[in-house]
Amino acid sequence: MDVKTGLFYIFSTVLLFAAFRVITARNPVHAALYLVLAFFQAAMVWMLLKAEFLSITLVLVYVGAVMVLFLFVVMMLDINIDSIRQGFWKHFPLAALMGVVIALEMAAVLMKGFEPVAAPLATGQAVAQVSNTKELGKLLYTQYVYPLEVAAAILLVAMIAAIALTLRQRKDTKYVSPGDQVRVKSRDRMTVLKMAATQAAAPQQGTEPTTENKA
Repeated sequence: MDVKTGLFYIFSTVLLFAAFRVITARNPVHAALYLVLAFFQAAMVWMLLKAEFLSITLVLVYVGAVMVLFLFVVMMLDINIDSIRQGFWKHFPLAALMGVVIALEMAAVLMKGFEPVAAPLATGQAVAQVSNTKELGKLLYTQYVYPLEVAAAILLVAMIAAIALTLRQRKDTKYVSPGDQVRVKSRDRMTVLKMAATQAAAPQQGTEPTTENKA
């Protein structure tokens, strides 16, 4: 066993452990942190497969942005853990069925194997000039353009759902409707009132000046 194979087994073991803890951790914050660990291990596996661009993208996008957003949403929503645990066994059969289907699909792909990919060019100097990022971009926007658009639409729906969940109206906070802010006109923002100039107050009739030493 060489060093590369040993690192692959180490990263894969930690990845499987982190993925298992994501679905078994009782605290949502702990589950999100285990998911970050799983992303890091997957990035290391991609690095061993010489997919440097995908590895760096996974760390920058998912770990640096998406997981931070998940943590903020989890902390802002104030999720009631007890109510979530009450419906665990109710949804367990459907979750188990989905897990079995995913496991069968992965087993079918792994048992079939992967076809060897031929080198794009023959000479070593010419192969070094081939950019992984450029070739990946060609595949994404030609052969896999429709799955890419579907994934983009799903991410857009997820972003809108996250915003809708965090913009809950509370009684102890002041809420301003964005629709009212957009529909308001310039003349409604400020009203100019005409007032008379400030003048000295006239003395009232029938009153006498009072003094402290009046006899």
